[in-house]
Amino acid sequence: MKIALIQQSAGTDIRKNIDKGIENVYSAAAAGAKIICFPELAFTPFYPQKRSDGNNFDLAEEIPGRITNEFSQIAKEKGIVIILNLYERVGDKTFDSTPIIDSNGKIANVVRMMHITQYEHFYEQDYYFPGDPEIKITGTEFGKIGIAICYDRHYPEYMRALGLAGAEIVFIPQAGAIGEWPEGLYEAEVRTAAFQNGYFTALCNRVGKEENLHFAGESFVSDPDGKIIARAASDKEEILYSEIDLDLVNNSYARKLFMRHRRKNIYGKWFEE
Repeated sequence: MKIALIQQSAGTDIRKNIDKGIENVYSAAAAGAKIICFPELAFTPFYPQKRSDGNNFDLAEEIPGRITNEFSQIAKEKGIVIILNLYERVGDKTFDSTPIIDSNGKIANVVRMMHITQYEHFYEQDYYFPGDPEIKITGTEFGKIGIAICYDRHYPEYMRALGLAGAEIVFIPQAGAIGEWPEGLYEAEVRTAAFQNGYFTALCNRVGKEENLHFAGESFVSDPDGKIIARAASDKEEILYSEIDLDLVNNSYARKLFMRHRRKNIYGKWFEE
């Protein structure tokens, strides 16, 4: 099965960003991709690089809404799964949210980032509430999908929970910048998660310069043994394709060994606070 990661930049013209995304989806579908994923906040500027002025609701989208409706039509037309990431408003709260649009055009799930950070140029607590506490796995005709939105990937507890819940491939919509972390570290931690939990990981990053930040690109896919099987460039927009075999999940070291030998009866005591 072929998947596609849409590594694209985003300017201030939201309509232009959406149109570029639609064009990329059609290209990826024509190339045979069955699951297509976008980076974090793919169609808008990266708002959290600046402190919020309090007008968050004017920036946020509804799910379902104008953007998901457009991509839902394409998903149904082409029989593909599309994974978006949007700044969402729900009632009086706003979230960093990933709607998963199934091949029938319906929104199968919405996953909201759980861990919200706050440091220079990533003022995310100004914009996002923490997401729902439950782990969500989305069953599709192309596999069981887990989502780890950007900062959530740093938490081994979260990445392990996705594996225990049955994820076969974990998509990571990201907005990772050059110099944000030590070189190679985000790749290392995601590869380790794939190996320790026995699933594919597919990290889709933003790319390009946006005011204070230069997004790093270098989207990649790793197999359940932690091996990189596809990697994008660091300095340009591109569609990264990867062929994945979900049969490798149940034959991984994690599923054959690590998961079976867990001593879950003792772990709770270690983390009591």
